Amino acid sequence: MDGNFSPAAIFSVVLLTLALSPSNAFLEPYDLLYNNAVQAFYDSEYENVVLYMEGALSSYTEVRRTRVRCRLRCQDQHPFDGTFTDQRFFDVVLRRAACMNSCIEEKLGSQSLHKVSEDVVQDFQRRIPYNYLQLAYQKLKQPDKAAAAAHTYFQANPEHVEMGQNLEQYKDVQGVQEEHFVDREARPHQRSFTAAVKLYDRGDYDGAIALFEEALKEYYKVDMECRALCQWPQKFEGHDHLRYRYSLHELISDHFTQVLHCEHECVRDLATRPGRLSPMENYLPLHYDYLQFAYYQVEQLEEALQCALTYLLFHKEEEFVTENVEYYRQILGHNGKPREEAAWYLRRHKQELELLLIGSKTMGVEFTEGNYWSSTGGRDDSNRIPSGTDGWMEYVPISEKKNFTLVAPQQLKEGGPLVYDSVQLVNNSAALNGTQRVLLDHVISEEECSDLRHLAHAVTMAGDGYRGRMSPHTPNEKFEGATVLKTLQYGYEGRVPMRSARLFYDISERARRIIESYFLLNSTLHFSYTHLVCRTAITGQQDHRNDLSHPIHADNCLLDPEANECWKEPPAYTYRDYSALLYLNGDFEGGEFIFTEMDAKTVTASVKPKCGRMVGFSSGGENPHGVKAVTSGQRCAVALWFTLDPLFRELERLQADEVIQALDTQAVWGQGLNINPKDEL
Repeated sequence: MDGNFSPAAIFSVVLLTLALSPSNAFLEPYDLLYNNAVQAFYDSEYENVVLYMEGALSSYTEVRRTRVRCRLRCQDQHPFDGTFTDQRFFDVVLRRAACMNSCIEEKLGSQSLHKVSEDVVQDFQRRIPYNYLQLAYQKLKQPDKAAAAAHTYFQANPEHVEMGQNLEQYKDVQGVQEEHFVDREARPHQRSFTAAVKLYDRGDYDGAIALFEEALKEYYKVDMECRALCQWPQKFEGHDHLRYRYSLHELISDHFTQVLHCEHECVRDLATRPGRLSPMENYLPLHYDYLQFAYYQVEQLEEALQCALTYLLFHKEEEFVTENVEYYRQILGHNGKPREEAAWYLRRHKQELELLLIGSKTMGVEFTEGNYWSSTGGRDDSNRIPSGTDGWMEYVPISEKKNFTLVAPQQLKEGGPLVYDSVQLVNNSAALNGTQRVLLDHVISEEECSDLRHLAHAVTMAGDGYRGRMSPHTPNEKFEGATVLKTLQYGYEGRVPMRSARLFYDISERARRIIESYFLLNSTLHFSYTHLVCRTAITGQQDHRNDLSHPIHADNCLLDPEANECWKEPPAYTYRDYSALLYLNGDFEGGEFIFTEMDAKTVTASVKPKCGRMVGFSSGGENPHGVKAVTSGQRCAVALWFTLDPLFRELERLQADEVIQALDTQAVWGQGLNINPKDEL
């Protein structure tokens, strides 16, 4: 760096200084700090990456902490008393709202500054900032801090094989100690629980009891904080947090139902480890199951009985714990009572369920209660009776259920006609070590590849298709894209040759027909999304790189490698049925397409892109896939996703069809394109 700073950079540093000053009631918005950090990363200004990114993480934490603190304080200051009337109810509501607004703005500044996009929120929840920090600290030769950042990121992204390899390398770096591998975002209740299980397994029952009790204390504290954070705009089954109604009470009902749904789901949130999709099975009840036996081992039978009775609040018919309760009662000579905090927790949970059923019916949406602790997963049966156990226990954190369904074997078909004479079959499913997979060559010609690459350079925009994020999957590459409709608009405006714009449209239809025919589908395959996309290696950021260009994933379900599951639920595009990638070039380094097992680690097939090559496959959990790092040059392709459900046809594709029809008839080009992106199907 030459020491010259732009006015904007100086202003940002001043704002950051103010933001981190405890005496100033202004907190720099974490999305702005985050964007500054990302930009600094692309500019190779690694000191600023650390400055801004650490500031963003501090700001993010402070915003959450302040909202929790203010909500709880205002709730205590303005309680609902025994006298209940409409006027009294709204008096409390209005006073709490005024209190909250005053409290938050006193700590953070104007709340409007801290309205952050959902994409940024998701990045922080996925711990993406720590990926940038790991790389920045590595460049600054601070391996101890890089190790901590890498470890923190990896805890929430266990499928990121390359980060795991980085961590192994850090262990061999001089100056890096075991204590540097810390999870900077560790959740106290889960940390205590995990440590308690380890002590329990080693037979250290006194130590385990202390940590299990600490874990419970932290659990109920974090539950309160989780619920406090639900007091902001929510989305419930695709509904915005507020919908205009003529009735005030219906409006309040809708909003309250959505907030209550969020609060009710805190039980799932608290049992789910970072980066995982499935909660730890039977999480809260297991605390009491462990404790009842640990207390028995140290001959504290009063406490053992109390914890066993508490466990039975969750599982009333649990045979082994019921036998334990009888055993404790016989020894003690009297009955006991379950812990009040758990009894109160379950009473509230039941009441919330009743209210959610009423509120969701008013909203016109369906609500189904989650199976929060329906399974009694935990210790082996032989070890659940105090008089006959050696204290060994196996903790079962993942449910056995499967959430995606593979197509029945008799329904899997392939080997149909390739439609076009030039297209050559390279590998079928068997050769690619999977099901519903195909690799084809000569889908388009060298000339067509060249035309589409030139088109890509003219029309693609950084972040297109990724909500404006230039590097949605890795900070070491830049992503640019364009849709069919956008290229046709550019062609109409004379910014690109209309012939090239139409070529993009035509070859995507060619790909659709090939996939539909080869997999012998007995219904029409519709476009779900079509994207001309290029990913470019960023110069200066490829040294010792071993991350993926696109992490392992499935196209219509949420891949959970640890659980060996693929959850077919939003935000996954659950309606997608088939996918295809048509490559436009091969003159770059890296960038191989890979299929894996559901563990996201075991590679089953690898495809080297080249002009005219296309890989097609079904979009479900049977085909996890990703892209190896592009370490030099630019990799361009046409990405296509298809659906068998006409209700989920791509809107832009339908508009593009109309444009092509108009072009063919030469009817409306004189008046311009009548394209309205907001048109509905």
